[in-house]
Amino acid sequence: MERPAWAARSIDISVPSVSRIYDYYLGGSHNFEVDREAARKAMEFMPGLPKITQANRAFMRRAVRFAAAEGITQFLDIGSGIPTFGNVHEVAQAAAPGAHVMYVDHDPVAVAHSQAVLAGNDGADVVAADLRKPREILSSPQVQHLIDLNRPVALLLVAILHFVEDVDDPYGVVAELREALAPGSLLILTHASYEGIPLSPERADGAVDVYKDIRNPLIMRSRNEIERFFEGYDMVEPGLVPMPLWRPETAPEDEDPYAYSGFAGVGRTA
Repeated sequence: MERPAWAARSIDISVPSVSRIYDYYLGGSHNFEVDREAARKAMEFMPGLPKITQANRAFMRRAVRFAAAEGITQFLDIGSGIPTFGNVHEVAQAAAPGAHVMYVDHDPVAVAHSQAVLAGNDGADVVAADLRKPREILSSPQVQHLIDLNRPVALLLVAILHFVEDVDDPYGVVAELREALAPGSLLILTHASYEGIPLSPERADGAVDVYKDIRNPLIMRSRNEIERFFEGYDMVEPGLVPMPLWRPETAPEDEDPYAYSGFAGVGRTA
């Protein structure tokens, strides 16, 4: 397998990566054949996966603009993935010049590409860390330099919690992050679910099994289970809804049916 020039020797290009598969769904170029193979296999069962990722990104951009309109100028994006057009720092700094954006990811390709994209941007940075270890994230020099936890922060957990298994206590992780945030902070979240997918659960399971096979299980939680992540937050209208229905900028009925797979919501700390 030929190694692209942008891929450091330390990166194992024989093992699929969730963030690189996501990059492939979005039409990006920072993925390897092993990632594309896994993505195509998942799409055999769930052909609308690219539409779901696009709906995720569209919601993220609307939510970031909402946060900026609410006066929030600090953004902590955990599980940020590989930067593509319309990433958080571009949206946030366009809406609120001077905004600070901190990206967090444990994929070395995502981190390396983020560093390249953010070169020269004093208001944005990236740190290699794992969502499952919130203390390490919050105590990292990069976060402490860029994010003032005494002021409101928009915490983004977009398309990441469904890769955290129950054994790793995702609710405890989210609660620990919430406790570190100042009043008036926002939680911006999306999560996969069988609810809303225009397929039978049995067929959707084929795609879920692909992620299990690459040792990154995709945990499909119910709406009620996803809503639990917002404990301690007041939900922003319209609450926890399918992604196209959260403060849409275009007619939701024009969306692809797959865009309604999973849920999105924003909560505010008291």
